[in-house]
Amino acid sequence: MSVSLIAPAQSWAAATTPRPIVIIGAGSIVGDAHMPAYRMAGLPVVGVFDIDGERAAKLASDWDMPAFGSLEDAIATPDAVFDLALPPAAHVSVLKQLPEGAPVLLQKPMGRDLAEATRILEVCRDRHLTAAVNFQLRFAPMMLAAHDLYKSGRLGELVDVEMHANMMTPWHLWPFLKGMERVEILLHSIHYLDLFRHFLGNPKGIHAKTLGHPQTTVSQSRTSAILDYDAPVRAIMSVNHNHDFGPKFQDCGFRFEGTEGVLMTTLGVNLDYPKGVPDELWFSAKGGAWEQITLSGTWFPHAFIGTMSNLQRYTAGEDKTLLTSVEDAWHTMALVEAAYESSAAPATAIKDKP
Repeated sequence: MSVSLIAPAQSWAAATTPRPIVIIGAGSIVGDAHMPAYRMAGLPVVGVFDIDGERAAKLASDWDMPAFGSLEDAIATPDAVFDLALPPAAHVSVLKQLPEGAPVLLQKPMGRDLAEATRILEVCRDRHLTAAVNFQLRFAPMMLAAHDLYKSGRLGELVDVEMHANMMTPWHLWPFLKGMERVEILLHSIHYLDLFRHFLGNPKGIHAKTLGHPQTTVSQSRTSAILDYDAPVRAIMSVNHNHDFGPKFQDCGFRFEGTEGVLMTTLGVNLDYPKGVPDELWFSAKGGAWEQITLSGTWFPHAFIGTMSNLQRYTAGEDKTLLTSVEDAWHTMALVEAAYESSAAPATAIKDKP
């Protein structure tokens, strides 16, 4: 049967009666992804707060919504879902002030390191918050479809997963990254490590090396990693943000290869960022022809609908699983921490010639 006849899932079901959304933080990601996604899905945003009042006012004006004058006013909104679009260092302070038991979506990463992620987890537990982390790549239309095809058995046993990226990332768009100790894995490849976990579960360990480049000002812009799973699974990641030689040989995508079929993806937003190119998803059964699956949307902004919809539905009792809960996201942070520890550790030495 042609894979197009199966119509793999590409979107998350909407909440029957979504709660009002209060956005805390008015950085560029809110205008570029959160708000376009929520408007597209008809999710009600009742206002935004930022410690930079001018930035909040501009975002509010751009999207014709109120700007709260204080955090206290924002969190006083009845029955709200709180969308924390904040730097990781700010999460704990705001989480402590939210109403006990509130639903909340945290911008990734879940802290700057595993110790901070653990503190966030403890605060969410202590305050009984229904908390998820915005690991939205899982909810991109191409990845929802890929996971659906995998779970349907079309790939057979999943034995080889590879993430390969060779692209030119405009780091100058984020001047605050300069001087940060951790950049590439914590802020970018964390999405890919989370997706490995989504498909394959938690690895036993990781071998990783992350480093900078002579022509970038950020601490790391290239990463190689091997994730350790039981045989017969091989899982590898190679990311280079410094391929400044035109688009011809740039690429960014996953390969999911099983015993009976294979999927290839293109993560288009990373190619010619921020304009991007279209996402792609291709499937081939063993012995069959390659078939492109028509996608209903892109990673940015469509995936942001999924993370919020899952949280809304879980809070309402309509979803049984909160896919990127802080309990699950902690394991992604543990994998990130292990990757940095591996990178800092010496490699296996090669014997000297006698």
